[in-house]
Amino acid sequence: MKGSAADVITDVTGILLAGGKSRRMGRDKRFLQVGEQSLLERSLAVLRAVFERVLVVIAQDSPELDAAVPVIRDLVPECGSLGGVYTGLKQAVTPHIFVVACDMPFLDPRAVRYVAGLKDQADLVMAKRASGLQPMHAIYSRRCLPVIEEMIKTHQLKIQDIVAHPSLTARVITEAELSGIDPDGRSFLNINTPSDLEAARALEDRSRNPRIS
Repeated sequence: MKGSAADVITDVTGILLAGGKSRRMGRDKRFLQVGEQSLLERSLAVLRAVFERVLVVIAQDSPELDAAVPVIRDLVPECGSLGGVYTGLKQAVTPHIFVVACDMPFLDPRAVRYVAGLKDQADLVMAKRASGLQPMHAIYSRRCLPVIEEMIKTHQLKIQDIVAHPSLTARVITEAELSGIDPDGRSFLNINTPSDLEAARALEDRSRNPRIS
């Protein structure tokens, strides 16, 4: 569902990366249910409520999706999340993109808006939690394109490395900054394994029915 015309963000494109191979899960994560929606549907609903433009990026070997928004294939295959960010930047018509993965079932629109609101402070905006940098809940500007292209050419595919690149400025968001919006860090939770899925379903059940202990 789209946000109202007054609050929808028009100069950032929401990019949903939905092309992972789900090796640890053993089945396609995109269509796993948490609550009444699939992981893909949950993430897409948040992005469509926040951003005027939304794109889904899938891997070269992924089947077509009925996502109600444009679905594009990775321009460079086998480059993981870095390739997805590259494809999003190349295909978006806005100067910035906000990127998340479709295995993040508890995206908080308020946290997304906060990150997007910092877009003019640096070439990229990325949160840092105790577990490390969060490249899948981040803003990337077009200035990141040459750096990402070079990383792909040299097979440096660890996307977090882009933060330290000398030609780019980075705005790193601390946990304390987001504590008032998302104190438990739910927006950053992702699902990789069957146990992660069961934990997310239990968390969803507790959210819907606080009496569940």
